[in-house]
Amino acid sequence: MSQLKSVQEKLRLVRVLRLLKKTYTYDELSKITGLPITVLNRYVRGKVLPSGERTKELLDLLLPLLNIEEEVKKRIKFDERGFFDNMPVLSDTSLMSLIAEEVAGKYLDKDVDKVLTAATDGIALGVHVARELGVDVVYAKKKKEVGVEKFYEASYVPSALGSVTTLYLPQWALRKGEKVLIVDDVIRSGETQRALLEMCRQAGAKPVGMFFLISVGDIVEHLKGEYSIPVESLIRLE
Repeated sequence: MSQLKSVQEKLRLVRVLRLLKKTYTYDELSKITGLPITVLNRYVRGKVLPSGERTKELLDLLLPLLNIEEEVKKRIKFDERGFFDNMPVLSDTSLMSLIAEEVAGKYLDKDVDKVLTAATDGIALGVHVARELGVDVVYAKKKKEVGVEKFYEASYVPSALGSVTTLYLPQWALRKGEKVLIVDDVIRSGETQRALLEMCRQAGAKPVGMFFLISVGDIVEHLKGEYSIPVESLIRLE
């Protein structure tokens, strides 16, 4: 194992421990791992990193205790009208990093050049996934930035609104032939994501997949039928 890979695995263990610490007490984790509470505390705080051998042992022991989908579901907050807030998911950096690891692992063989998303809620996921893939993240906005001369533009009518929305992406952000992974935090009707696909078409870039933290209804199945690329979400809400 390379030195970089070794460090990445140790940091992965730290993230796993930090997530489990929100469910288990130090005393419970100590009984599970057989390690003193003081040692676990130093790992969680990042004060000390375990050896490579101990990292592997602990990951093998602790990963079965962690269900990423359930961790996401636990953090989604619904109000009395049925609307939900996913900020508790997006703001949990340990959880987002572990989600990004899973997503990146599915696309390592696709030679992704760019991660594309829409501002603003998709940026958190986009940054985490792009970091794991070792590529840049670019994002479309609903306004033109001063200082940028040329944009890709895509317009659509959101199903919940009666007006046209236009997304803008600087033309330098996508190049012809680049392989693009599209990500977003939530997909409901798919209009925003179709606009991102249109920008890829304009640039001559090649979409290689779409991933969403949360999908609502059967939109993922619809997109699978429309486009010949992998489309998936971590969890689905009805």
